[in-house]
Amino acid sequence: MEQLGKIEEVKLREYWKNEAIDFTPWLTDKGGLQQLCEVINMELEFKEREKEISEGGRVDILCTDTQTGRNVIIENQLTVTDSDHLGRIITYAAGLQANTVIWIASEFNEQFRAAIDFLNDISDDEHNFFGIEIKLIRIGNSVPAPMFNLVVKPNGWSKTVKANYSKLTDKKIAQQNYWSGFNDYMQKHPSKWFKTQKGLPQHWTNVTLGKSGVYLSCQVNSVKKVIGVVLIVASKSYYDQLAKYETAFAEKLSGAVWDRMDDKKESHVSIFESYDFEDETTRNVQYQWFKETCENFAEFFRSKIKELK
Repeated sequence: MEQLGKIEEVKLREYWKNEAIDFTPWLTDKGGLQQLCEVINMELEFKEREKEISEGGRVDILCTDTQTGRNVIIENQLTVTDSDHLGRIITYAAGLQANTVIWIASEFNEQFRAAIDFLNDISDDEHNFFGIEIKLIRIGNSVPAPMFNLVVKPNGWSKTVKANYSKLTDKKIAQQNYWSGFNDYMQKHPSKWFKTQKGLPQHWTNVTLGKSGVYLSCQVNSVKKVIGVVLIVASKSYYDQLAKYETAFAEKLSGAVWDRMDDKKESHVSIFESYDFEDETTRNVQYQWFKETCENFAEFFRSKIKELK
């Protein structure tokens, strides 16, 4: 009988020397966020790192809950929980009107577990606080593997998640099936320019472009019976820098509408086609259009987005 290996814990600082320089980029750019989503049973979209809140205050990671569109903040701590970080998560949540707070630490001692439990007890159903321990483990000489341990969660969280999905309308179920089908289509017809997200019960699914504040949104509209791809630009400065390429982009993909949307925070570059997303006879044609259109956007804008200042 072959000898079994022994699991041993690796000190976090041996792998991630610095929270901001090493751990946060791993969490946002190298698969850590998806692993975290699986633990808390949420779908999060990364928005920004080191988001400034006030004088000297910066939240480690700002995300969006793709099901609700609400802000989610993540505070990282590669040490044992302390009062300083507890104060930060409360201050940052208030500053960004975040509905969900995720506090990650190497260890949650009892008093801070109790503190997060207390916040969940006094909060309404729309505000949630998570406490999560991060560990690194390995077997023998293997590469260290990260492991999230959910130590504190909102009251009745598992039941709430199940209840939210059990109450889906027929329209939401159709949207979820549509985007799940799009994922299946992309697995069979992969693109070098983008990857799709998990299919969710909403009228959109997003595609990242490698920079916070600029991404693609694939959308369906059952009322107008159109489908579309929208380049979402969160900063007017970013939009103004990209607007100089409007003519060049028109040569690559005609019909795109550029809208600075001065009365709103975001700006858009969008293109729509007349299709009913519930028409299954044209489903693959729609998926092909989404794939080709996203590729045209990504191929044209990705290098230009990286140069934004």
